[in-house]
Amino acid sequence: MIVDCAHYRDGVRQHEEAMTVEEASARVGDAPGDFVWIGLHEPTDDEMGQVAGRFGLHELAVEDAEHAHQRPKIEDYDDSYFIVLKTAHYHEDTETVHFGEIDLFVGSGYLVSVRHGPGTELRGARRRLEERQDLLKLGPAAVVWAIVDQVVDDYLPVTEGIDDDIEEVEQAVFDEESEPTERIYFLKREVIEFHRAVWPLLNPLESIVAGAIPGLDDQLRRYLRDVADHARRIDEIVNSQRELLTSVLEANLALVSVRQNEVVKQISSWAAIIAVPTFIASVYGMNFEHMPELHHRIGYPLALAAMALSVAVLYRFFRRVGWL
Repeated sequence: MIVDCAHYRDGVRQHEEAMTVEEASARVGDAPGDFVWIGLHEPTDDEMGQVAGRFGLHELAVEDAEHAHQRPKIEDYDDSYFIVLKTAHYHEDTETVHFGEIDLFVGSGYLVSVRHGPGTELRGARRRLEERQDLLKLGPAAVVWAIVDQVVDDYLPVTEGIDDDIEEVEQAVFDEESEPTERIYFLKREVIEFHRAVWPLLNPLESIVAGAIPGLDDQLRRYLRDVADHARRIDEIVNSQRELLTSVLEANLALVSVRQNEVVKQISSWAAIIAVPTFIASVYGMNFEHMPELHHRIGYPLALAAMALSVAVLYRFFRRVGWL
């Protein structure tokens, strides 16, 4: 679906309504500094093919954009660039992180953004950039900055939501009535996937800031340096969350082992207590003819007393050593 399609000249949008793909492609190269920005959301094969044909997009990049599920990257196709970003959105109701993808085709006089899945919407980035004429007149590179900046900014609420989840599982670990192992595992998997979305962005952003793309405006380079710093900080937070979850999982497994040992101690204690009277009863239950104690008047009371005394002594011993 085509969400929006606009033509910009000197940092100003030339049409209030969205243009068609044919109109947009005809505007490319109208005048120096002009460019068009087409926004797509989960386009069909026909829509993607139409855009690719009109703007001469490379077939390998188009194939990646159609299938999505790519890792974040920047690829150079001679006269254009293909950029993949992973979006993340934290759902408060389900306390889960949903991931999406944004693919950018950047060339001379055009930018095509393709969004897959939930997560970052680009209306905010477009609206914010249209209010900055000084940046928008710098061309498609300014759009790249606006989109990357919004994607990275949207990572921060995700880290905050995960922090809250980690605090909850930390409390649940020491609550004997809960069993948080499964939630810790799924939370750790979310953090690993989040790390895969953030970490690959660092090197491309740093290379752009270092001058990997010739002709990039110095002002945009400074803005991208700020985005790279934010991405690096997010990556550090995610790494600390991974380490913390590993520690929480280890603590949970250790506590489970301790609780199991306590149960084993109690079972062993009661087994030992029951074993002594069972042994006495089994000995005098053999009914051999020559057993002197059987003929004593107090033999039966003595046997019961011995059983009771052994049970009392063993119970007191196990209570003293903390097994009961």
